[in-house]
Amino acid sequence: MPETASTTRAPAALLPSLAPLLHEWLPRQRWFAGKGRRVTGFTLEAATELLPLDGTGPGLLHLLVRVEQPGRPTGTPADCYQLLLGVRTQLPPRLAPALIGRIRQGPLAGRAVYEGLRDPRLAGLLYERLRTPGRIGPLTFRGTTELPASLAPRVLDAEQSNSSLVYGDTYILKIFRRVSPGLNPDLELPLALAGAGCARVPAPVAWFESGASTLGVLQPYLRDSRDGWRLALDALAEGREFTAEAHALGRATAEVHLALATALPTERLRRTQSAHLAAEMDQRLHAAAQAVPALLPYVPGLRSVFAAAGEGSGHLQRVHGDLHLGQTLRAADGGWAVIDFEGEPAKPLAERCRPQPAVRDVAGMLRSFDYAARTHRPWKPEWAARCRASYCTGYAEAAGTDPREDPALLRAYETDKAVYEVLYEARHRPDWLPVPMAAIERLAGGE
Repeated sequence: MPETASTTRAPAALLPSLAPLLHEWLPRQRWFAGKGRRVTGFTLEAATELLPLDGTGPGLLHLLVRVEQPGRPTGTPADCYQLLLGVRTQLPPRLAPALIGRIRQGPLAGRAVYEGLRDPRLAGLLYERLRTPGRIGPLTFRGTTELPASLAPRVLDAEQSNSSLVYGDTYILKIFRRVSPGLNPDLELPLALAGAGCARVPAPVAWFESGASTLGVLQPYLRDSRDGWRLALDALAEGREFTAEAHALGRATAEVHLALATALPTERLRRTQSAHLAAEMDQRLHAAAQAVPALLPYVPGLRSVFAAAGEGSGHLQRVHGDLHLGQTLRAADGGWAVIDFEGEPAKPLAERCRPQPAVRDVAGMLRSFDYAARTHRPWKPEWAARCRASYCTGYAEAAGTDPREDPALLRAYETDKAVYEVLYEARHRPDWLPVPMAAIERLAGGE
């Protein structure tokens, strides 16, 4: 590579000089998980100059920073975030929207600091690092195949908990913003699925990490595909059925589950584990009902749903963990792919990596059909019901077992998801609260 990199100089003075800018900028980012709580301080975990900061051109500074905030559970570390900061003496007008601010003191005094991913030169440099496996300070770059050179980068603005770059409509790089120790399931599971020969998931071609923490994953970009959520909304708007698509999506989900069960360990779901899962669901219901009084009349019926699941049995395996229509892509030939295996980012990594019943994913997709139907006016619950049935039928044909054959566990996971949705909508989108509340009424009534 023509440009060099190193661990940054004067790290002790670096963070204090950046802190005033980060105090203002970080809480405004969509991927910042600590919104609503004040930032009280920062701790620098690592700093690496991917492109030297003392050259005539732009520098690229890679940081892992812990953000101190009140209200953290006792004994848990502060959230650690990955930052890629561009540094220039003069910021060109085209990069003005990416500006974070100018540093007033310290080793970078007078320099402009900005979101480095918005700079095509710096985003291209990150891709070049991935093309050349090896170590740069605390960072390790790995790959499985030779990558083409000089692919133009562009930022995708649709991400919430992460950031994504597309290179030449050929590859997509997901950069994890909140970083936890351990192998991220969005790398672990697609690698395992590729090893099992499952073609439903784009196989990682490169990634980078710091110690045990996964920082980013490069995969093929499915440029001619459309996500399932948008396709479902289009079908509703045009008055079309979506049952054929739902059936095929059920088959794709089952193929992913079968491949995961082949590639990674499984275990039998014991009665004690079923009871523990049901107890956790009951606890979440209790907390949600305290926060959203509209749930209170339904609590007895919902608790009976969870109690019935506590008597269930079956198998535990690795699952997607956050499956819905927006996590699926359909190619031009009609084939479905499943993406984003990170799980629910708000949950601890160890919990996201825990084996679970496969019906958890099925329940998430069933809830997604309900959400799609509710966006239409007038509401079309029958449309959702037909999609749900077709999805389960497709799943059963591929898996050999129908998720509806264990109605207690499937209903419990769907109920647990609906309870979570009630809490989320009450806090963030009150106008959407009727969507999960309709499911609550149905599930509490035993339907």
